[in-house]
Amino acid sequence: MTTPVVSIAYHSGFGHTTVIAEAVQRGAKDGGAAVNLIAVDEITDAEWESLDASDAIVFGSPTYMGTASAAFHAFAEASSKRWFGSAWKDKLAAGFTNSGSKSGDKVHTLQFFGILAAQHGMNWVSLGLHPGWNNSEASEHDLNRLGIFLGAGAQSNNDQGPEAVHGADIATAEHLGRRVAEQAAIQLAGRAALAARAA
Repeated sequence: MTTPVVSIAYHSGFGHTTVIAEAVQRGAKDGGAAVNLIAVDEITDAEWESLDASDAIVFGSPTYMGTASAAFHAFAEASSKRWFGSAWKDKLAAGFTNSGSKSGDKVHTLQFFGILAAQHGMNWVSLGLHPGWNNSEASEHDLNRLGIFLGAGAQSNNDQGPEAVHGADIATAEHLGRRVAEQAAIQLAGRAALAARAA
């Protein structure tokens, strides 16, 4: 069976989003994927080629002023070279973001990632979790404690460093990575089965 390849294309302004990206990476590895971690503000030609060769791409950025960072937007615009040739068509896509507030308009950043993926003809993988921390017996340590369905959301206090990223948000990001890896494996197996049936 072919090992799925998952690439995480992300930007981190102060290190908090790197913590989340590394959690997605761990989860995807646990899910059986080979994983590339790519900082988009320093992306190389070889890393662009790694994205082209991936089965899934997970987009990540902090939420600044209600959307992804300028560095991530620059990467998204540069990806138009891939759009012209449909290089990412039918790959899987997912996303994660971090901001200082519990909401912080994170959903808008995830929607931006989803639209970017749709423009490339990619297939979006949601978080696949019910919301946590929304009843009297729930806890801030629940997975998906911020109640976001579209992707993984994290909240980090503005006056604390990356070491203070909430453990539940890290675990939620790990879940997303595993889910993407598992869905990529299913897609690869399905393509192999269709090819075998057509042979």
